[in-house]
Amino acid sequence: MYHEDVTPSRGTLPARAWYADSDARRLSLNGTWAFRLWPTAAGGGEEFTRPDFDPSGDPDWGEVAVPGHWVLQGHGSPAYTNVAYPFPVDPPRVPTENPTGDHRLVFDLPGDWPAGGECVLRFEGVESCARVWLNGQELGVFQGSRLPHEFAVGRLLRPRGNVLAVRVHQWSAGSYLEDQDMWWLPGIFREVTLLHRPAGSVADFFVHASYDHRAGTGTLRVDSAPGGRVTVPELGLDLAAGESATVPVEPWSAEVPRLYGARLTTEGETVPLRIGFRTVAIEDGVLKANGRRVLFRGVNRHEFHPESGRTLDLETMRRDVVLMKRHNVNAVRTSHYPPHPAFLDLCDELGLWVIDECDLETHGFVDLGWRNNPVDDERWTPALLDRARLMVERDKNHPSVIVWSLGNECGAGRGLTAMARWIRERDPSRPVHYENDPAYPDSDLHSRMYAPHEEVELIGRRAEPPLEDPGADARRRAMPFVLCEYAHAMGNGPGGLSEYQRLFERYERCQGGFVWEWIDHGLARRTADGRPWFAYGGDFGEELHDGNFVCDGLLFPDRTPSPGLVEYKKVIEPVRIGGDGVAGTVRVANLHDVADLSHLAFTWSYEVEGETVADGTLPVPPLGPGESAEVALPEPPRTDLAGEVWWTVRAVLAHDTAWAERGHPVAWGQLAAAPLPRTRPAATPVAPRRAAGRIDLGPAVFDAADGLLVSLGGIPLKGPRLDVWRAPTDNDNGASWQTDTRHGLLWRELGLHRMRHRLDAVETDAADGGALTVRTRVAPAATDLGLRAVYRWTATERTVRLEVAVEPEGDWPCPLPRLGVRLGLPARHGYARWFGGGPGEAYPDTRAAAMTGRWEAPVDDLQTPYVRPQENGARADVRWAELREDGGSGGGLRIEAGSAPFWFTARRWTSEHLDAAGHTCDLVPGDTVWVNLDHALHGIGSQSCGPGVLPGYRLRAEPARFSFVLSAA
Repeated sequence: MYHEDVTPSRGTLPARAWYADSDARRLSLNGTWAFRLWPTAAGGGEEFTRPDFDPSGDPDWGEVAVPGHWVLQGHGSPAYTNVAYPFPVDPPRVPTENPTGDHRLVFDLPGDWPAGGECVLRFEGVESCARVWLNGQELGVFQGSRLPHEFAVGRLLRPRGNVLAVRVHQWSAGSYLEDQDMWWLPGIFREVTLLHRPAGSVADFFVHASYDHRAGTGTLRVDSAPGGRVTVPELGLDLAAGESATVPVEPWSAEVPRLYGARLTTEGETVPLRIGFRTVAIEDGVLKANGRRVLFRGVNRHEFHPESGRTLDLETMRRDVVLMKRHNVNAVRTSHYPPHPAFLDLCDELGLWVIDECDLETHGFVDLGWRNNPVDDERWTPALLDRARLMVERDKNHPSVIVWSLGNECGAGRGLTAMARWIRERDPSRPVHYENDPAYPDSDLHSRMYAPHEEVELIGRRAEPPLEDPGADARRRAMPFVLCEYAHAMGNGPGGLSEYQRLFERYERCQGGFVWEWIDHGLARRTADGRPWFAYGGDFGEELHDGNFVCDGLLFPDRTPSPGLVEYKKVIEPVRIGGDGVAGTVRVANLHDVADLSHLAFTWSYEVEGETVADGTLPVPPLGPGESAEVALPEPPRTDLAGEVWWTVRAVLAHDTAWAERGHPVAWGQLAAAPLPRTRPAATPVAPRRAAGRIDLGPAVFDAADGLLVSLGGIPLKGPRLDVWRAPTDNDNGASWQTDTRHGLLWRELGLHRMRHRLDAVETDAADGGALTVRTRVAPAATDLGLRAVYRWTATERTVRLEVAVEPEGDWPCPLPRLGVRLGLPARHGYARWFGGGPGEAYPDTRAAAMTGRWEAPVDDLQTPYVRPQENGARADVRWAELREDGGSGGGLRIEAGSAPFWFTARRWTSEHLDAAGHTCDLVPGDTVWVNLDHALHGIGSQSCGPGVLPGYRLRAEPARFSFVLSAA
């Protein structure tokens, strides 16, 4: 069977460069096609390929949109696996149960379609194997899903009634080369186009545009078949194809994406070009562009849309690039296949460094000890070379593409070496990347996935453990180091970003990395009553799947930025703002690779207790890359306010750009200033008073039997009681293949989700103004581990103070999820105000983006809608918080920090309800707003695929004391 043939294609034209436009005619064949689905590859006959076939009225035939995936249009179902092949591994054979889609389109040529010349039928992407007919004549077969394929069809076209028939098999020999971590989505998912090729038109061209940073000149040569001329009006160039010229130019970079408009003109066609001059080289073990070290602040990007899968329109692609630019991302790895070519045009235009990755992954062979791995089987080498050739030839003219990547997670093999050799011969101007062979025989970069911080530091110092082969070890130590994947952005997280970034900045060899990944792959669904939710692996009845591991992005599926992306923006900001607010100076450091600071404006604001008293502009010199300066802040303004004082300094765009408007924030920093004096009237302590079944203490009422707070200022309350549980995050639960402790599983095994509270004593003491003391032990069943918790309550007429002392008992084998108290308020108290970190969520190792200020929001808006519900929504360093009625205008409860700021979380369901939910639609608001006031939280880490929580962010079970002051707001 042809779909089980390792031969990559039959009947297709040679690979060539892609370009979006020319003066030659083209006809889009996108739209509604007739479609039928067969359960097997041999299920249907070929009668549908005949021009006289009529599918109308045949119940087996329906319709699909092209481009599109048939499983997202009511024909079958999608399926998700990460590593495992969803069929028996017997290369190149695939199961007889092989969903096969027959596609049929009837089209006419426009009346003014040119006569003469040739015509080419182009497919931008079909998964996974296609056989094509035009007007009853077979054109050929191809594999390579995320790559273009063309057929010469001029001799077969007719003015009217052309019949294009395409049979697409979900599984083929090519599926063994496409085991990427994503949904399996068959279909014609990229555009289909008919291209007129006039006599003498451009067959292929290669733009060579280098830059000499020492001389400030660019050298241009455009190789073209069949010849022609290249004009660059802005540079005054008019060159014959193959002729070189060197002129002064401005270089292209991700920070300053300077493009020059040009035209390539042959006898039969004119092609507009956008030329960017840049040179990529590895010098002294450092990857440089235009003579300067590159620091990748990158992301891995799959192509994904929650409704259309890997079918993306230009608007969605532009939205991705704009969001990257607005969040300080400067690089993208096209994991794990070449993207739609229009995406690379956008990277050229708006400015992103690109690692362009081949459509190749054989990860499922890892569980077989890499036995029969195609990349080490010479029968498959032609298919591997075909994929490399199609990628390089299509994308070779993009200045944004600075590295070619052979593929992802394929182990090691001779086929990879053949690919690397061919790429270097065809394009010696770009380095080659491959991660999955630790000796790196085929890579110019030392590349790792999810290396822990300590390993990155060793590599930075060139002190990593040696390889057995001294030659390979010396070669690897001389390479630039890149984390092609790190900081797994699954669910709440990733943590530890700041610590990675400091290593990248400290060690020249460590040139940054690419967060995994850009977007959650949740497919949009609705409940019967219309509530939206996103599906992941297992939601379509797959017998083999990897659950929500497909949702591990910095964007939610609808492209809303997650807290992880907000944190990443702060961590990688290209301007560092620090200094001494008390001394009145701010230090500004330019961390750009190329750009000075002339494109930015700087502002300051002076804030007391979160209220802005004054603001203005700050004169900062146009520092060059790597430069820094101390800048004086203005004199502190006079104010009648008192309390905590902060200077906030922001760097914003000084002018509109193609990706953001003037004033868009790029970086910020806060400097603590001397606090302004605050006087508080002395309050007289009051003693507890016992009545029938109750204890009154200031504004609070307690249950005399158990010492629990019943109400405060007339507000009914539940608790507060000691709480250590959180709904485990994906990073808490870790990955099944990891040998490190997976704390989320251990917490559940110990029973921290079902703690029991034993009351030991309720004591009242009239001495020193009086106190109510409640002594308890909090512990899970089936173990002698426990926490002694003593609550000591004191009060004035208007406030009540809670002091909590916690003493662990037993040998705790793990950190605690959290340590604090939980209380409940009536649901009407659904509006939060607080002074502390915000506006978004933060945790101990994800708090760089938490800005100290005064914030407010409905409790509903404090929730982070992770596709699989889990712990979320904490606010850091809170000095005080209020839960109010009536959208914030009514009364409520106020909580102030006692001895130190606290972590504040409020939601309409308990942690237990959050833990039990599989999707956001499972979370139903109750009649209580549950509030966590935490002394400390365990960090987040990246253990859903990467390293766990760094030692400094682990919440050890050890003695602790903390306090809060409660009052009616």
